[in-house]
Amino acid sequence: MFTFLLVVQAIVAALLVTVILMQKSEGGGLGVGGSPAGFMSARGAADFLTRSTTILATIFVSLSIVLAVIASIQHRPSDIDTSLVKQAPSAPASAPAPAAGNNPPAGAPSGNASNGAVPLAN
Repeated sequence: MFTFLLVVQAIVAALLVTVILMQKSEGGGLGVGGSPAGFMSARGAADFLTRSTTILATIFVSLSIVLAVIASIQHRPSDIDTSLVKQAPSAPASAPAPAAGNNPPAGAPSGNASNGAVPLAN
């Protein structure tokens, strides 16, 4: 249903653009001249194109609202593909030993914090 309405929406949008471009503007536009009398006279074509624009614009806006409602009702939670996510290394195999002569004073916190905090400089 959603796909069908989306295709109808695209067709209505294309028709709306076509009808708008066919209208005669102050600069001339893409309007085509017609016979001086009858249905497609200058006045008749203007009335027809104006009515067509109004109807197509109303259909376009209505379809937009209907599509938005359908999309919000049919919203399904999507499964996130985690197959490409890099796994963080669990723990280093062995922690490097502190350099000789660089031992902290007694009572000072050790340089290897188990909670991931950075030790303060002395």
